[in-house]
Amino acid sequence: MDTGTHIVMGVALGGLATLDPAVQQDPLLFQAIFAGTVIGSHAPDFDTVLKLRDNATYIRHHRGISHSIPAVIFWGVLVSSIIHLLVPEVSFLHLWLWTFLAVMIHVFVDLFNAYGTQAMRPFSNKWIAFGFINTFDPYIFGLHIIGIVAWILGANPGYTWFVIYGILFLYYIKRYMDKREIVQKIKQFIPNTEQIATSPTIKHNEWRVAVTATDMFYVGKVIDGHIEIIDEFKRIPLPDTPLLNLAKTDKNISAFLSFSPVYRWEVNETDEHTEVRFIDLRYRSKDYYPFVAVVQINSNMEIINSYTGWIFSEHKLKRKLYVGDSPL
Repeated sequence: MDTGTHIVMGVALGGLATLDPAVQQDPLLFQAIFAGTVIGSHAPDFDTVLKLRDNATYIRHHRGISHSIPAVIFWGVLVSSIIHLLVPEVSFLHLWLWTFLAVMIHVFVDLFNAYGTQAMRPFSNKWIAFGFINTFDPYIFGLHIIGIVAWILGANPGYTWFVIYGILFLYYIKRYMDKREIVQKIKQFIPNTEQIATSPTIKHNEWRVAVTATDMFYVGKVIDGHIEIIDEFKRIPLPDTPLLNLAKTDKNISAFLSFSPVYRWEVNETDEHTEVRFIDLRYRSKDYYPFVAVVQINSNMEIINSYTGWIFSEHKLKRKLYVGDSPL
């Protein structure tokens, strides 16, 4: 989810904590837990600082180890320990339990968008992305704002958030059913489908889809249950050639390939160099595929430039290649 939604979820958990009898009896404990849930609900995304290094490091590690099983435990202990140092008289156990829950919910809700996480590390490095909740969902965010306003106006926070989260539970089931219906329709429409990447948009009835079939990639959208194929690409495996093997050793290309499950590739030659480009097919936006990885190799089989990240114009991509791999 986006940062704003994670933060309001932390506020919501702070309100739910008032159902805990120990919190009801100790206002200072409530304040400590409220701080813990708000900070803990954002803690796994502290890895955003990796962008300061370069895009390749950020893409390879964002929502990776920071969202893993050991990290969930680590963030809960770290945040609650720091708060407990400031207010040592409160119950560490209750503080840690609610902070840990905030961290765990952060990682849990990140599983449902198209980006996903490596939440099963260290047992598996597979990216888990269910793809039926948008990174920013106005319904989810809006319900949290309603809950916060109701709390400010005097509503009981525990019961208010209990009701809101009951509604959200039903909403997640509804969105899962929406995705399942879309997947079934696509499999009927394209019988040789092997994999479907779904990405809901901010519009409730509109989805982006990237379909991997036996010999083709299909990119399209689904609006009100109607499937529209926008682009088709032949599914060509990466050849075992010196050029492609060299390209895969570049850190930007390697980071892209470690993350992207549905991509096409192309090789373009100029007088100065050969360019190898990898294009993620999941994020088509306004007739453009913005998530790419590019490497330029000269006639001496030397990598001279490379880049990976989100680019929305060829002009900006060329500029990035010449200034180096700087974060967006």
